[in-house]
Amino acid sequence: MNIGVLGGTFDPIHNGHLIIAEETKVRLNLAEVLFVPAGLPWLRMDSPISAAEHRVQMVRLAIGDKPYCKLSTMEIERAGPSYTVDTIAELRGQLGAGSELFFILGWDCLAELSKWREPERLIKMCYLVAVPRVGCSLPDLKSMEAAIPGLASRVILLDTPEVDITASVIRDRVAQGLSIAHLVPEPVDKYIREQGLYATA
Repeated sequence: MNIGVLGGTFDPIHNGHLIIAEETKVRLNLAEVLFVPAGLPWLRMDSPISAAEHRVQMVRLAIGDKPYCKLSTMEIERAGPSYTVDTIAELRGQLGAGSELFFILGWDCLAELSKWREPERLIKMCYLVAVPRVGCSLPDLKSMEAAIPGLASRVILLDTPEVDITASVIRDRVAQGLSIAHLVPEPVDKYIREQGLYATA
């Protein structure tokens, strides 16, 4: 069974995340896409993020009508900073030997992979599926291979979808009192308003 893994702070989850999940599911024939909200994302340790309960609930609302999308709270439940290598190792332990994991990330994140914890170990446990980000260049796999041997054979570079939605823009729009109805699923829009999230940027 092929399983996609889409991690992130999801602060908030938006239509771009859902488009990426659907596209990768179809392109790679994935049985499901697992959404994994970060507990304490180590790359954003100095940035404030919304409480885990809100981010988890927004993911739950966003994927509620998509049977191929699942929610995992393993990073929320794990103490300390969230590292992808730990999450993939935990998932590998839960799955049978016949399953393949496909970790979905942006071109920009792939370019920073050498800064991640144990990238060599990570690529032995899963494939990396890199999707474009607006304004980001295609990663140079040849030069990255020199830093992380074996990387090139474990990366699947996709040229679509190119999503031009960011959580920071959504938070800013909410803070300014502007509509986000076209950027997030309707239940997420309603939840943000009901909970008063992002009312001040």
